[in-house]
Amino acid sequence: MSRHDGGEIVAGRVIADSRKALTLHEANYPPVQYIPRKDVDFSQLEWTDHATYCPYKGDCSYYSIPAEGKKSVNAVWSYQEPFPAVEQIKGHVAFYPDRVDEIAEQRAT
Repeated sequence: MSRHDGGEIVAGRVIADSRKALTLHEANYPPVQYIPRKDVDFSQLEWTDHATYCPYKGDCSYYSIPAEGKKSVNAVWSYQEPFPAVEQIKGHVAFYPDRVDEIAEQRAT
């Protein structure tokens, strides 16, 4: 994992802006930014009852972004109690790139 500046924009609104994003590189998947929860505007998100399980990270819960409609259903995910191998992502959320307007990433300096 590496640290980056990152932000997510949906419907012209900044949903997350962080200087402490973590980028998780996992197998053959594209890198994923995990944003600290304190850097996310949860007033623009809506918790859903959708849940999944990853054998490498644990139980996952989801949020939708109502302002973006159907496109952004379950667009944000979080591992509330991740497995020890990825414990750094605890207290963070991630966004599906195809369900938000923009994900900006810059290397932290």
